[in-house]
Amino acid sequence: MEQAERNRNMRGRVRSVNVSKRKGTRKTPCTSPIAVIEHQGVAGDAHAGDWHRQVSLLAWESIEKARAMKLDVAEGDFAENVTTEGIDLLSLPLGTHVRIGDDVLLELSQIGKVCHTKCAIYHLAGDCIFPREGIFFVALSDGQIKEGDAVEVVSLGDGTCGYTPPEALEELRAAQG
Repeated sequence: MEQAERNRNMRGRVRSVNVSKRKGTRKTPCTSPIAVIEHQGVAGDAHAGDWHRQVSLLAWESIEKARAMKLDVAEGDFAENVTTEGIDLLSLPLGTHVRIGDDVLLELSQIGKVCHTKCAIYHLAGDCIFPREGIFFVALSDGQIKEGDAVEVVSLGDGTCGYTPPEALEELRAAQG
């Protein structure tokens, strides 16, 4: 792949910011910026806390795949905190640093997840893309994220993340067969 093409895939924008008070539910898109707290995640979100999946991202392009399967879904419906557009999230290795807006720096800590309890989308459609295409980050700095902010890869990781517990990676490997 040429460098110009690679750079194009390493930049995007925020399409939506989304928050929920409870886990396992769709998140509500916010018209105002969301606050990100270092080593905690999105203020007021059910998934914030002292763990490795503090901030979740999902590409609009993934949501479009679900819409092509005739699902009536939109930003936040897959419980992602940030819906991105124009950046190939699934090509990023663990440990990648991503800057969103001016201040928020995130480190990629997990790609996909094991869905222990089926979410609202799964029950509606019989499938959910988030366990395969959602990605998770640890917040390395405080700041705010709003619709339209730039999403930029600052540095590619080496495939490891010191914040990710080994048992989380093993659980993913086992689930993928």
